[in-house]
Amino acid sequence: MPKIERALISVSDKTDLVPFAEVLSRAGVEIISTGGTARALREAGIDVQDLSDYTGFPEMLDGRVKTLHPKVHGGLLFLRENEEHTATAAEHGIRPIDLVVVNLYPFEQTVAKSDVTLEDAIENIDIGGPSMLRSAAKNHESVTVIVDPADYGCVADQVSENGETTLELRRELAVKVYSRTAAYDGAIALHLANAYEQQQRSDDLPDKLVVRGDKAQVLRYGENPHQRAALYGRFGEFYQQLHGKALSYNNILDLTAAAGLIVEFDADPPTLAILKHTNACGIGQADTLAEAWAKAYATDRQAPFGGIIACNTALDLATAGAISEIFTEVIVAPDFAPDALELLQKKKNLRLVKLLLNPANVVPWDIRSVGAESFLVQERDLRQTSAVDLEIVTERHPSEDELKAMLFGWRAVKHVKSNAIVYAAKDRTLGVGAGQMSRVDASRIAVWKAGEAGLDLNGSAVCSDAFFPFADGLIAAAEAGATAAIQPGGSKRDNEVIAAANERGMAMAFTGGRHFRH
Repeated sequence: MPKIERALISVSDKTDLVPFAEVLSRAGVEIISTGGTARALREAGIDVQDLSDYTGFPEMLDGRVKTLHPKVHGGLLFLRENEEHTATAAEHGIRPIDLVVVNLYPFEQTVAKSDVTLEDAIENIDIGGPSMLRSAAKNHESVTVIVDPADYGCVADQVSENGETTLELRRELAVKVYSRTAAYDGAIALHLANAYEQQQRSDDLPDKLVVRGDKAQVLRYGENPHQRAALYGRFGEFYQQLHGKALSYNNILDLTAAAGLIVEFDADPPTLAILKHTNACGIGQADTLAEAWAKAYATDRQAPFGGIIACNTALDLATAGAISEIFTEVIVAPDFAPDALELLQKKKNLRLVKLLLNPANVVPWDIRSVGAESFLVQERDLRQTSAVDLEIVTERHPSEDELKAMLFGWRAVKHVKSNAIVYAAKDRTLGVGAGQMSRVDASRIAVWKAGEAGLDLNGSAVCSDAFFPFADGLIAAAEAGATAAIQPGGSKRDNEVIAAANERGMAMAFTGGRHFRH
């Protein structure tokens, strides 16, 4: 490749720009630039030619048209080894542009502002920048293109040493360009789709799925050490790590599940949840957070080892002291009292995470990869159920405490993998059965776990994430001591299940909606 003789620089982010341009200038590279970039370079004492002088055509329409010119795109795109291309370029006075340095209008930063208007967002859609980047990247056999200031150093080193760049580097930079422009266009599409959402039917799913996110963190590995992994997107806007080693892939899965559970509960009364492998294994509610911890922990004293703890109110010293007696991976809370933080920071392997924003208040879609470059998209399960939503289907109506237990357990079972059964009191879980192929087996496990914990199920409410397909599951719950049941209803054998509940004097409510979780 011939040496780099001409560079076009037009950047919004001017980080480290001047030192890089100084390297180019010392190497004898002619620099062409626009607007604020040209001004910044001149102020640093670097010779610059205005793009309008280079093209012989002024900027116009408030700067919307300046780089969309044949002398720019012709200089980037003509094939240097093609005699016809070279002759055409010479005929029209088009000189080669060997290096392009462009970063884009700050669209993502603009739309992240809470008060952004649609007009501001649209004005920050870059047109010329992506066009130049794509032209340069397409002809990377001859043209070097930089979209990220982090790459100034490697390009500067090669230009200083040889006056040119290697094909290997140009290929890497070209790939980076297309990744960036894809993410940029994705951000625009996503924002405009949300902005115009009111013009769509409320039940519409997007015709085109746009999934984007900047790499936020490289993770040590995925679910297992042989799997590579990274974190993408806006995670840092919702969660702030205050202490501990870097979060792992599994930590992030678990803590986001914990946050999704705990925001089901208002800050009053204090509520604490313990999760393991994204499953709720204990939830407690009390006048103090320390008492809530005791109730949650009593549900299962084995599973919390290496688990995740989530609180709906600031973590205080008394609760921190109790938690510190066992090994915990992550604690998620809206805040940490200073003395509690000081105590917990003595544990170097404990990650402390502050919940900054409610994760339920975001884009209402869940997206899951199913391989084969295919994705499932669904509405997030944000459905909440109150007493007025229940249909009491048994002869006996629940007592006040039974009703509270049913509603408490119904919120809990939503966060347990199907088939899921939870036995609950009005302010705590008593037994949890998760992820079984049979609902009866899930109930047996929940009963066994309660027995292992020494908890009495007499007077409890049994909560099932989906309907009881047969009466046997309800009968087993009654035999374990449950006096109330809550389930979606909808089975062909609902009448048999209701009859079994009536025979045993149980109160049962149908919610009319299930909470499968796979």
